[in-house]
Amino acid sequence: MINTQDLTWENLTNTSNVPESVLGWLDDEQSLTAKLKQKFDDFSVNVLSQMQTTPHNNENEMLDFEGQSVIREVQLLGNHQVVVFARSVIPVTGDTQAILKIGSKPLGEILFNDPDIKRGQLQITHTDSTWGRRSTFTIGTTKLLVSEFFLECLYA
Repeated sequence: MINTQDLTWENLTNTSNVPESVLGWLDDEQSLTAKLKQKFDDFSVNVLSQMQTTPHNNENEMLDFEGQSVIREVQLLGNHQVVVFARSVIPVTGDTQAILKIGSKPLGEILFNDPDIKRGQLQITHTDSTWGRRSTFTIGTTKLLVSEFFLECLYA
């Protein structure tokens, strides 16, 4: 797992040191789930945890939300190998009740298949050889935050 608490995030447009092999994963407006299903014959989601807890300060700042949130952490596997670690902060509101019940289904399938859900601006970060991106998604009046970390085996 990746310690997501102390990472420095910046807008993708302000970053110039991203390797070409990674840029295609970071700067992509389509569903990561769909992209991984295209790349791998066997795609699956391993839910590591999904529990009500307090988000990190940098996550709360993105959401501007003071209530209860559920943190969902998953591994995305391609051909039985972990290729992405994802952490989602889902505020508990009437807008998010259906999402909180998806189990091991990919969150991306829901977020990208509903035209009423709007995606915010991408931010990126990196730690060692792992690059990550995050963005908000607005459902009704509720913002949730999805952070995705691309493991080196995906793009090396």
